[in-house]
Amino acid sequence: MEILIVVGVVVLVPLVWWIATHNRFVRLKHTVKESWADIDVELKRRYELIPNLVATVKGYARHEAEVLERVVQLRNAAMQNHGSAASQAKDENALLLGMRSLFAVAEGYPQLKSDANFRALQDELATTEDRIAAARRFFNGNVRELRNLRESFPTSLVASTMGIEEPTFFELDDANERVVPRIDLGGR
Repeated sequence: MEILIVVGVVVLVPLVWWIATHNRFVRLKHTVKESWADIDVELKRRYELIPNLVATVKGYARHEAEVLERVVQLRNAAMQNHGSAASQAKDENALLLGMRSLFAVAEGYPQLKSDANFRALQDELATTEDRIAAARRFFNGNVRELRNLRESFPTSLVASTMGIEEPTFFELDDANERVVPRIDLGGR
């Protein structure tokens, strides 16, 4: 009877550990997907705001068409990207640089800076950027946890049998690109 108990423990403990680890990987994979979906929602919100912002600026800065068209192109490229987080981050970096150019153009038009619609759009965009940053931190935390579990021994054995690929972080290239430029509206 004792031999049966020892054999049962020797077989059951690793089996239970294996199943628990497998389930942990499944939960983490779903959490990473869910947190990416949160980022995607905020990015879509930003993509919807940009055409309105461009249209508002276009009314004031007719001769700045090249900058405005470039921002629209960058927005469309970022919006159509459905690749990895690293690929999305590349397009988002380009879009943020384009938005900087747009805000630089707006700086030259005092009447635009005082336009209530422009200010509301800019505030909404800033709020969206804050929400994207929070969602990105949450996503990257989940990616870090999955990567740590995937690379640690002995859980790496379970990861290799499940075919768990290394997820990528969603990172911006430059700390300066992490902040959407804000226009000083004076006594607002």
